[in-house]
Order: sequence, then structure tokens, then C-alpha cells
Amino acid sequence: MADLRVGLIGLGAMGRHHARVIRDLPGVSLVAVADPGGDPYGVAGGLPLLSDVHELVAAGIDMAVVAVPTEFHERVGLVLAAAGVHTMVEKPIAENGAAGERVAAAFRDAGLVGCVGHIERFNPALQEMRRRMEAGELGEIYQIATRRQGPFPGRIADVGVVKDLGTHDIDLTAWVAQSEYRTISAQVAHRSGRPHEDMVLASGRLANGVIVSHTVNWLSPMKERLTMVTGERGAFVADTANADLTFYANGVIPTEWESITAFRGVSEGDIIRFAIAKREPLRVEHEAFRDAVLGLRNDVVTMEQGLRTLQVAEAVLLSATEGRTVDL
Repeated sequence: MADLRVGLIGLGAMGRHHARVIRDLPGVSLVAVADPGGDPYGVAGGLPLLSDVHELVAAGIDMAVVAVPTEFHERVGLVLAAAGVHTMVEKPIAENGAAGERVAAAFRDAGLVGCVGHIERFNPALQEMRRRMEAGELGEIYQIATRRQGPFPGRIADVGVVKDLGTHDIDLTAWVAQSEYRTISAQVAHRSGRPHEDMVLASGRLANGVIVSHTVNWLSPMKERLTMVTGERGAFVADTANADLTFYANGVIPTEWESITAFRGVSEGDIIRFAIAKREPLRVEHEAFRDAVLGLRNDVVTMEQGLRTLQVAEAVLLSATEGRTVDL
């Protein structure tokens, strides 16, 4: 069977990594690249540098990866859907919810595989966490808290921290908990002089009753990527920057101090850092996209799921603007 022909549009900081992975992935061939802004990282190699999505389609591709700035996701995505090209769009799915709805509908109506590049779902620490949660190792889940902060990335200019970094946490939280958001409340700040927000604190509740919180910013000198899930038997902590997963068990040693025996909280128990295989999340994500196109499995982040994540992100911004809790 011939390799699937893949086109890539957007050759910036993320596009170069997509190109690297596609070129190394069995069953697919990178046959066309496009970017009207040029090729700053030399991604094209021996391929001609095309100028737009129409030239990309004309190259005769089966699949496409869209890594252009968010404001162009809708325009590029609709062209690819109309041309019958299976597509993975970098997150977020589009600039706003209305655009996201049009993109998702176009691929759904065309019967194509359309997915969104929420890469954290393919992080080995989070995949192992979700597996263990499904197996009941935490018992009932009480809370999910995330912290995602670090220095400002110069490549981001068209959206704020909520739609860029925050959508990672919104998507992974709903996926890990296997439940959608029901309420969200948030505060944002603008501290760097840019038009978009660069800090956010958000809290909410999922449909299954789990409470959630997110701390996200572009203004921290240290980089942090943590997801903490607390349940009746202890807590999982995933460091997705290093793909580490640690379990903090509730203690079972009886309390002999009479004055605190009435407090039936938990105590510190065993701490286990799991040894897990650490495959590159981007490669695993591309394998899932390839296999979905081939009809072998379907564990991609669908465009409908990507749209839901964007809608929650917009609810975060609405809450911050209007000073109220938003029901979803």
C-alpha cells in the first residue's frame, strides 16, 4: 500500500516539529509544504516552498497538518475540507467559537477525519494517569488542579494565554476526568503591555461533580507543567514537561494523639514515581491521526471536542469580563 501523502502549511516553531515527525513516520510521506511567510527553519528541504493552501491542495495530498497562526485556521481549514483532505489543525481549532463551529461542521459534513492538535492527551504521564484512574486506583475523584506557567513565547501574537496555553488544561482536564465542564469562573490580568491577557486564574465544576482549578500565565521565570488529581485514596501528580507520574498515597498508620483523633482527614503515606515508557507525544499524536485516516482506530481529539474546549476558553474570558460564574 502506498504511503499517505501529507501536506503541511505553517513552517514556524510548531511546523518544523510536525515536519520532522511526519518525515520519520511509517506509512506517510511529506510531499508538500506551504507558508506565505517563508521557511525560517529550512523545513522544506528538497520540497518546493508553496505559497498558500490552494497550492498545497493542488499537490495532490490525502492529509494535511495546519500550523498557521490561529486567526487563519478557519480560512485554511475550510479550503481543505472542501477539497476532501483529512486534516489536523493545531489548537485551538479556530479564533472563536463561531469559526470553530464552521470548521467542525465542514469536516463532519464531508465525512472526513478532522482533529485538533491538543498534544497533552498524548503525553505518557497523562495517559498513564487516566488509565490508572479508570482502574479505580484513586477511588472517587474529588479535584483536578493544573499549573501551567513560564516565560512569554515570542511566537504568540494573535491570542492570549487562555486560548493558547489554557486550552491545554481545559482539554486534558475534561479528558482525564471523562466529563465536560458545567461551570467556570475566572480572573485575568494584562501585565506585559500586549493586547491580550497574559495571566488567568480559573475554577469550576465538571458535570460529574469534580471541582477544578487552573493557574496559567506567561509571566513566570520558571516553567511549570503540572496536573494534580486528588481522590479518596490519594493523589496523582503528572509533570508533563518531563512525562513523570507520581502517586501520593493516603496514610494508613493509626493516630495515637488523642487530641486530633476527632479529625478524620488523611495523612502522608507511600510515594511512588512510576516507571513508564516515554514516547514523544507529537509522534504518538501523528500515529493516531494516520491510523484514524486508515480506519484502524479513532482516538484523535475530534473537532467537536476541540470546539468544546474553545467554548470553555471563551467562557473563561466572559467570566473575567463580566465578573460572574458562567454556566456551560
